[in-house]
Amino acid sequence: MSELPILASDRLVLRPHRLADFERLAEMWSHPVVVTHFGGKPFNREDSWNRLLRYVGHWQLMGYGMWVVTRPGEDLHLGDVGFLHGERTGVEPFGCPEAAWAFHPEAQGQGYASEAVACALEWADTRFDRTVAMINPANAASISVARRCGFSIYGEATYRAEPVGLWERPRPA
Repeated sequence: MSELPILASDRLVLRPHRLADFERLAEMWSHPVVVTHFGGKPFNREDSWNRLLRYVGHWQLMGYGMWVVTRPGEDLHLGDVGFLHGERTGVEPFGCPEAAWAFHPEAQGQGYASEAVACALEWADTRFDRTVAMINPANAASISVARRCGFSIYGEATYRAEPVGLWERPRPA
């Protein structure tokens, strides 16, 4: 893809990741609150670097990917939202993009996740018939976001020895 999409909602801008986002991304993924439902172990800088490269590479290889969430007029990384193709060990392929989101602790509880996911899904609805999300059953906040954005649970799996709920959202008719 030559021109990556930039999306906007009432309070947020979703833009492609940049090299300058690395420090905030690494800070977010090393925070215990953020990783509570992602295996519980903070990510080190190498893991976060690989995550940034994966985010950027998704756009090139798959034609979709993750965005940085910011507020209009600011360039502060509040979180990540978008779509990925995980090739997850032990989980059957979904056959469609996986929706994903994570936010810095200071950006949680303000409705940003629901707003950003809804914005990303509006973009996805012009491209995909279905999206899925893998959510730890103890992650009540992400389950609420998924429900608000039209996802419903359709199954369960085990990923990295942890149970996960499998949520799906068909493109609205």
